[in-house]
Amino acid sequence: MDLLKVVEEEFATKKEGLPAFNSGDTITVAYRIKEGNKERIQQYRGVVIRISGHGDKKRFTVRKMSDNIGVERIFPLESPFIENIVVNKRGKVRRAKLYYLRALTGKKARIKERRM
Repeated sequence: MDLLKVVEEEFATKKEGLPAFNSGDTITVAYRIKEGNKERIQQYRGVVIRISGHGDKKRFTVRKMSDNIGVERIFPLESPFIENIVVNKRGKVRRAKLYYLRALTGKKARIKERRM
């Protein structure tokens, strides 16, 4: 078991400079996508609806609306394909997992902004 931890620590990317964010925050993830032999960076902007896992296996789910269809994507926090993360708005929410947003549309799905 200790040997497994040693190998995981050896291959960890040790991301530096990623901002702290919570559920309810609106973030933009710059994700590197490889298509054939070309690479491009895709900006994925949405609301963080959950953060799960611990340590190197931490991941977060971002939900965005694309042509009135909800799209969710799960990103590993330690992924080498994440270029950077920008926090656009801080959300004021009272729970950690915002699954109730899946059933809401329009103005009801808005999250109030937290005052800093």
